[in-house]
Amino acid sequence: MHNVVIIGSGCAGLTAAIYAARANLKPLVIDGYEPGGQLTLTTMVENFPGFPEGILGPELIERMRTQAQRFGAEFRAGAVTDVDLGRRPFRITAAKETYPAKTLIVAAGASARMLGLEAERKLMGHGVSTCATCDGFFFRDKEIAVVGGGDTAMEEAIFLTRFASRVHLIHRRREFRATKIMLDRAHANEKIHFMTPVVLEDISDPNKNSVETLSLKDAETGKISELPVSGVFVAIGHEPNTKVFKSILDMDENGYLKTHSGSKTNIKGVFAAGDVQDHHYRQAVTAAGSGCMAAMDAEKYLELSGH
Repeated sequence: MHNVVIIGSGCAGLTAAIYAARANLKPLVIDGYEPGGQLTLTTMVENFPGFPEGILGPELIERMRTQAQRFGAEFRAGAVTDVDLGRRPFRITAAKETYPAKTLIVAAGASARMLGLEAERKLMGHGVSTCATCDGFFFRDKEIAVVGGGDTAMEEAIFLTRFASRVHLIHRRREFRATKIMLDRAHANEKIHFMTPVVLEDISDPNKNSVETLSLKDAETGKISELPVSGVFVAIGHEPNTKVFKSILDMDENGYLKTHSGSKTNIKGVFAAGDVQDHHYRQAVTAAGSGCMAAMDAEKYLELSGH
């Protein structure tokens, strides 16, 4: 029987593990689909407090993991395939093992939607990014591209004009999903160059481990053209990893878990932290903060319920 089971091993899950372990709750962390979360896809993290020189994303995650283990957190590989939260103890199934738990912290994160190109996967963290606030700084005075047509794409493009000399906004349709206010702001920014209806076909050059040119196709004429850029930001949205909780935990229309009074969900003893419930900030430091809240809420719950 586990006092706390934590689903997810990104910033939120690992911070929850550190706090729960220090409270002597011996938490069990189930790594999830993307062990280490989205930070493992970034190279240099320069906005996490306490690292003036910056730190590599995977290294930051590794340090947090070691810290949690030092205080007694246990780790298991695998993704959660089933949960039974209708009885006590809760039962969480991952990699064909079932773990009984008194409390559950869901920190399963959200995965950035990708275009599905082979080169995009190979160049992730080497010129391809899904986070402007994380990586924009590295493209000072360079030409870059943003792919997408919603508010996220507009926000990212506008933010990136602080650094880049020019931002090419690529969208496969003439119409945009973005709200009028965001679209107007993007249009008013002289550094943003709209390219529609255009499809990103390929990114080169994975062999050089850097982004050099984009292969673009005009969606109406089929004509192929090349665009030299130093970076590509994919901004076509995120998908919270919450499928296994459908019709069990309260979610918004996009599948993000709803929390109240800190990290509490609609089921007593179940808490949520990080990008799985935050589609607004999505930063390592806010995820860590909410992981801390969830662990403290779980500890309080165990105390009050006499476990």
